[in-house]
Amino acid sequence: MTFRALVTDRNEHGVPTSSVRMLVDDDLPEGEVTVDVEWAGLNYKDGLCLTGRGGLVRSYPHVAGIDFAGTVRESGDGRYAKGDKVILTGWRVGEVHWGGYAERARVKADWLVPLPAGATTRWAMVLGTAGLTAMLAVNRLEASGVRPDGEPVMVTGAAGGVGSIVVGLLARLGYEVTALSGRPEHADMLKARGAREVLEREAFLAEPDKPLESARWAGVVDCVGGAVLGKLLRQVNYGGTVATLGNAGGIELETNVLPFILRGVTLAGIESVMQPYAARVEAWTRLVELFDATGYEPFVEEIGLADLPAAAEDILAGRVLGRRIVRV
Repeated sequence: MTFRALVTDRNEHGVPTSSVRMLVDDDLPEGEVTVDVEWAGLNYKDGLCLTGRGGLVRSYPHVAGIDFAGTVRESGDGRYAKGDKVILTGWRVGEVHWGGYAERARVKADWLVPLPAGATTRWAMVLGTAGLTAMLAVNRLEASGVRPDGEPVMVTGAAGGVGSIVVGLLARLGYEVTALSGRPEHADMLKARGAREVLEREAFLAEPDKPLESARWAGVVDCVGGAVLGKLLRQVNYGGTVATLGNAGGIELETNVLPFILRGVTLAGIESVMQPYAARVEAWTRLVELFDATGYEPFVEEIGLADLPAAAEDILAGRVLGRRIVRV
């Protein structure tokens, strides 16, 4: 049977270009489970894959889309049966392996998790990789002892997909949230998500630097990296934790040992691509309880497969507010 897919290939000049094409089941890669894809997400990595930047895609033609949700069509694995609703995030799908920007996908059973009870596939992609990563970061702060009855917590890159979800989750749990963003025009949105205060990134970075600055934050969820992460490490309270998960601000770590040896600060990396099955299921189950889907809806935009090439440029340029999801 035929199905539609956004196929990325190199043109005669070696430049990746994407277009909607018709494929057949035999075009799909090997895997135990075939899924009828209903929704996919748009993430920063998807922008890189669709434009050929970052060296993530190894071979062409390629189908991008690092996360998707849908219904099992065929299964050669006893854990999943025809008609089951499933979610996929990570495992280099959409990068090394064909992903969710198609009406059909074939993947390994180990890469899937069941859709939680009470959830829809659209809900799953409103969250997607961003939501899973956000929940893992919040879980890490809690596990390290950061409590909502302490000093404020900081969320950087707060207007983006991960940051905006983190703000809502922390506020729902009772934390006093300060949001940092390079897009001050979105301050009202961040306050609607639950931020008590919104700081402008350039003004924050312009504050004088010291080897160790005044302690301000019980914890931090950093979606930016670079100079922002370095400065925040010098401002975390004694025993506080910084959960870091992004590098849009650069991959260099601009800091010194003082926050670690004088304040006992923990720098915790958050990785969502290869997370074990149990941790994924726990995070998705908790998101059903904590994520305010209704309140987040104004920050969700639906697009189609044909809209993705332009959307890829938007997300790489920082022009996406909240989440864009793909109605496959």
